[in-house]
Amino acid sequence: MKKIAEIREEFEAADFDSYEELFHKYTEDDRSGVKNLIAKYSRKKQAYEDELARTESLKAYEHKYDHLGYVCGIDEVGRGPLAGPVVACAVILPTDCDILYLDDSKKLSEKKREELYDVIMEKAVSVGIGMRDHRRIDEINILRATYEAMREAIANLRVTPQILLNDAVTIPEVIIPQVPIIKGDQKSVSIAAASIVAKVTRDRLMCEYDKVVPEYGFKDNKGYGSAAHIEALKKYGPCPIHRRTFIQHFV
Repeated sequence: MKKIAEIREEFEAADFDSYEELFHKYTEDDRSGVKNLIAKYSRKKQAYEDELARTESLKAYEHKYDHLGYVCGIDEVGRGPLAGPVVACAVILPTDCDILYLDDSKKLSEKKREELYDVIMEKAVSVGIGMRDHRRIDEINILRATYEAMREAIANLRVTPQILLNDAVTIPEVIIPQVPIIKGDQKSVSIAAASIVAKVTRDRLMCEYDKVVPEYGFKDNKGYGSAAHIEALKKYGPCPIHRRTFIQHFV
């Protein structure tokens, strides 16, 4: 009879498709340690199957429009901060996309976003990034700057999409058909992927700014108006990347 430690190693080395075989193999083993292993990996398998189903449900818009050709998801990050750019991302995923755990970037941990960023960049048909800095935001306002960033993201794709799935907005001056989806980053894998790439891109940039002007805590607040950020703004005044039209109440 195998030791429980050996059986545990079997489960740890197995993939999800092999779990059923292991469950059947050890179902007659009455040892509590083995029963606990089967229960643990049964829960793990169920969670995996639930995620497969959830991900498939997020492909409804992609399936609806994929007969047109390339379906592109678009989202932005950084409309609300007091400092730094607004970043938009456009993502075209393959029709047989198998990336799991895609979701609204705000719902994911930083570690999970970083992991998914690498997977998206590897598996996407194309990814386009656009951004507008604090100066442009102050010059034309945040909404128009966001639209410019989105148009730039579309222009930076390697292929031209036939349909755009947008998180809630309709982008002016774009001739490609658009489908605005309320809370789109929770309803479309393409928009969720764009949300993640946009956020990781912007967060990394704000961490670089933090090395230059560490007193504002950009590494932690990413330019948003946290209490510590506002206190630093009042103490030190604005730094070069602060949005002057956003900080009038504080300085």
